[in-house]
Amino acid sequence: MTDLKKVLLAEGIGTMFLLIGVVGSGIMAQRLSEGEEGLILLQNAAATTAVLIAIISIFNKISADFNPAVTLVAWALGHRTRKEVLPVLVAQTGGGILGTVVANLMFDLSAISWSTTNRSGSHLWLGEVIATVGLLLVIFSLLRTSRTSKIPYVVGAYIGGAYYFTSSTSFANPAVTISRSFSDTFTGISPSHIPMFILMQLAGTAVAIALIRFLFPSNTNEKI
Repeated sequence: MTDLKKVLLAEGIGTMFLLIGVVGSGIMAQRLSEGEEGLILLQNAAATTAVLIAIISIFNKISADFNPAVTLVAWALGHRTRKEVLPVLVAQTGGGILGTVVANLMFDLSAISWSTTNRSGSHLWLGEVIATVGLLLVIFSLLRTSRTSKIPYVVGAYIGGAYYFTSSTSFANPAVTISRSFSDTFTGISPSHIPMFILMQLAGTAVAIALIRFLFPSNTNEKI
């Protein structure tokens, strides 16, 4: 197995488990705490935090982006080669969709049920910019200052917190955004609202690249 094949397998499996964690915990929380929106969100955030720590810890010696925004920044800053980018993005998105389908099936739902959840509005779009900038600063500040062992825990903590301090509940990930449209459950997003979410995530990515280059100019060849 070549290095790229290992990278793609790690990215696909990791993103699959991320979506199983996000969507599956949302379904379970909704069933256990019906009508208690705050409690449902707390359970969903806690599970997502735990899954992120686990999957980044498992795969970080191979490849643990699990997020097209992370991959694009890694390429822009010299941590990934151009030839890796498109295959990695495809692996992340495919893995995420598969994870959502698996989560649906585990809870005896249709494999695919398009989400009808309304997630549109300038306040949510701003939330996605902020969530994405913060996530990328967390990852690449640690990467470029040789503190990679902290990445699983700090990323998990950041996303868990961002479920609450951002209006959008911090998708901050184009692959996750697309994948969550495949489940009409607590964590879903209507397919028609995906383009603006991704556009705002890409805007946050551009801001983060500029900030990282200025604040942390070191250019290493480490991968996440």
